[in-house]
Amino acid sequence: MRISDRRFALYLMTPAALFLAVFVAYPLFRLVADSFFKISPIAGGPRDFVGFTSEAFTSAGWRTFAYTLVVVTLEFALGLGMALLFTTLGKKSQIWRTVFLYPLMIAPIVAGLLWKFLMIDNFGLIGTLLHQAGILSDPNQIGWLSDPNIVLFSVAIPDIWLTTSFMCLVLFAGLQNIPGDLLEAARLDGARAPALLFRIILPLLRPVIAVALVVRGIDAARAFDTILIQTNGGPQSASETMSLLIYRTMIRFGDPGLASAMGTIYLLAMLAIAFVAVATIWRPGKDN
Repeated sequence: MRISDRRFALYLMTPAALFLAVFVAYPLFRLVADSFFKISPIAGGPRDFVGFTSEAFTSAGWRTFAYTLVVVTLEFALGLGMALLFTTLGKKSQIWRTVFLYPLMIAPIVAGLLWKFLMIDNFGLIGTLLHQAGILSDPNQIGWLSDPNIVLFSVAIPDIWLTTSFMCLVLFAGLQNIPGDLLEAARLDGARAPALLFRIILPLLRPVIAVALVVRGIDAARAFDTILIQTNGGPQSASETMSLLIYRTMIRFGDPGLASAMGTIYLLAMLAIAFVAVATIWRPGKDN
């Protein structure tokens, strides 16, 4: 008995569709549904409809936004600079490209521990080196992980160190698809380096840049392990991001309804930002 190509394709997609329905669609539906209720931490307890309520949500949201903005901006700037350098060097950069990608092989929790020991008060190597270089009068002059005013930037350093190489790798791959003849013609017409970068290279890299920024933005916005191991959200909740807040609300305080509400708003915010980034940077369907 012969079957049509369409039915055969449906048969092939059925296992994947069932998997997504059970492990993606259903948990997402439960997340949204539970977000409207205050749920008792005791199994079988009452469920009271309360809508969206949270006290620390706004401050954690702003911290997450600031953290993501710092991480993605610095990673993009450093990654683009290194990608341009590797492209200019050509085959001479093969060894340096390999070395530059080493941080990608390190687990985030290991990176968090490493940088915690580098920046911790009293024993931090960074403070000691800056003191010996004469930059600081006291090794503990800067409380990298204890000063609420700078701790959010401090916990971002391991993330930047880990994934700048990813940004560089994506942008470097995009640069390989830019026709060399086009750049050479622009140079012959008298275009200087800034004009080549902002009028030719970056416009042609729009799809790649959009993908890189969206992927890294979502990944940075859900930062959890590196911050947890360094400061556990402190001091004074100055480094508590949305992921940490949702985790504490669910695990420590036993409030799955509130955690679901936060997760739902968090998800919708990430989808909206990703859509805006693709629409403004990539601008699919537009030639210029």
